[in-house]
Amino acid sequence: MGFFNNRKSSKVSIDGDSSTGSNSNRSSAAIKSPLSLRTPQSAYFSSPSLPDITLPKPPDPTVDPAGYLRSIHAVRERSRIVYEKAKRNQLNHFDVDMRNFLETAKYVRDYAPEYHQIPPHGRWQHFDVGGRPRIEQLLATWPLTVDNQERTRRLIDLFLVSVLLDAGSGPRWSYKSKKSGKIYRRSEGLAVASLEMFEIGMFSSNSEQPCQVDATGLQQVTTQTLARALQHSSGNQIAGLEGRAGLLSRLGDALRNQEYFGKTARPGNMLDYLMSHPTTLASSVPVIAVPTLWTVLMDGLAPIWPSSRTTLASTALGDAWVCQGMPPSPPAQAWESIVPFHKLTQWLAYSLMTPMNRLMHIHFAGADLLTGLPEYRNGGLLIDTGLLTLKDADMQRGLEAYRENALTEGQPNVEVVPLFETSDDVIVEWRAVTVGFLDDLLLEVNKQLGLDRRDGLTLAQMLEAGTWKGGREIAEVSRPNTKEPPIMIVSDGTVF
Repeated sequence: MGFFNNRKSSKVSIDGDSSTGSNSNRSSAAIKSPLSLRTPQSAYFSSPSLPDITLPKPPDPTVDPAGYLRSIHAVRERSRIVYEKAKRNQLNHFDVDMRNFLETAKYVRDYAPEYHQIPPHGRWQHFDVGGRPRIEQLLATWPLTVDNQERTRRLIDLFLVSVLLDAGSGPRWSYKSKKSGKIYRRSEGLAVASLEMFEIGMFSSNSEQPCQVDATGLQQVTTQTLARALQHSSGNQIAGLEGRAGLLSRLGDALRNQEYFGKTARPGNMLDYLMSHPTTLASSVPVIAVPTLWTVLMDGLAPIWPSSRTTLASTALGDAWVCQGMPPSPPAQAWESIVPFHKLTQWLAYSLMTPMNRLMHIHFAGADLLTGLPEYRNGGLLIDTGLLTLKDADMQRGLEAYRENALTEGQPNVEVVPLFETSDDVIVEWRAVTVGFLDDLLLEVNKQLGLDRRDGLTLAQMLEAGTWKGGREIAEVSRPNTKEPPIMIVSDGTVF
């Protein structure tokens, strides 16, 4: 059985409430808010009732292989090569038991009766942890003279920084809200922390307008100031602190690109670029092409990624990695051995579309190009349900790495699981098959619910209320002391 009807901590709510109780006991009217910001999923992205727009095509990999691997189209297409091997149980690092596929789908299937109200996966829900509508409360503090366009810019400012800070925090870190005194952990803790930093102007260079993010403000943030803001200490260590600080500093450099971020060097100014772009349908209901948003995020934020990442012809590819399961080079071309994921960029895209839709009623064409996020919650679900099993040689290698890491002060040393670097072929293969399995799980979940493609759950909905929450919850049950996934990844604060 799925976790919605049987596990109290997985209550589905438009408010992001994780309190006890069951949605099945609430009427549909009970979860519908008169507030226009709480919009049903069906209104979030483009629908058949909207005019068609022509989507930009990806670069030809034989002509511009780096451009192709940086495109959103390449994530699904390249991952599919590894996934096809998984379905034949021909992976290098995992055994695959397809007999457990239907049971895995059932685990994520049992949505609450109002499943059509599940919001798309995004950062907004993390801000609302505990049932408190923090974003609506933030909006209410701004005077009515601040129009919806500027409100949207400010939320884009906040959401972008918050997502970039949302790498895995580690099992021991927590954040005590300065407003409520409540303690939050993991993604929700980082969301609340980033919001409170935003409100006091930590990312703004304008003392008269603290609620913004700009290049100068970001470059005033040091590792030490970020450590204090995140309440980092020897007894409350957050993983990848220096990586997060470096990411913010490099974001400040990236925001100097006036084409995307304007003269004031703010993330929110991408709204103006998108609204005026030739591919945007300017009508009573604006429609933005997802590949256009993707170009802003990939090209505009290219300087933020570490120089150590995979490159091709001197072009940094971002979150893309050589995988042994891909065609080897030689004889194949060098680009053919690489599988891209762009997880944080996709998480940004999912997250930024929501405020643009809720405040300015912008719709997005081509949202189905985005994939399931290849990260440890979605991927961990596949292992904890028995669909994937790490092979013995890799298990022993990963356990030895865990034991060595456990000797470092502050690192976990209970509930031993294999540990690998982000670039390890085990992790790259795991992430590639996660993308493929999430696509097929969506088809199976909708089939079990008796829904067709027009009325069925979207991938973004299944991520939000199914696989991501399910992966976290089954990890908590399987490893109650650390609540860590079945495979640990050495985090530098810039991928996961």
